[in-house]
Amino acid sequence: MDATTPAVLTLALPATPDEARGLCHAVRALVEGTGTGVVVCDIGALGQPGLGVVDLLARLQLAARRAGGRIRLRGPGPDLTALLDLVGLRFEVEGETDEREPAPGVQEAVEPGDPAV
Repeated sequence: MDATTPAVLTLALPATPDEARGLCHAVRALVEGTGTGVVVCDIGALGQPGLGVVDLLARLQLAARRAGGRIRLRGPGPDLTALLDLVGLRFEVEGETDEREPAPGVQEAVEPGDPAV
């Protein structure tokens, strides 16, 4: 792994409270040990999402932020995405354009003479 490749942490449920604490410690160590400050959480094996998944992801994001980084989700299904939206949590998802960056080919400003959309 080089300084531009984020670390990957694969998550599976159920996670006991002790396992959740261990995962938070792992995320902090990975954020501090990589040059990217990003840990990719592969959540494709989590199965049916519920509040336990939301709680775990929120804890991992908090641990990463306290270490000066963030987590990025890999493989969230539409059910989990909807549940995260419902509870007001927003995560960066691998493969999605960052909200701070325009999508490729998107014009940021309107030029004089452009037709109204």
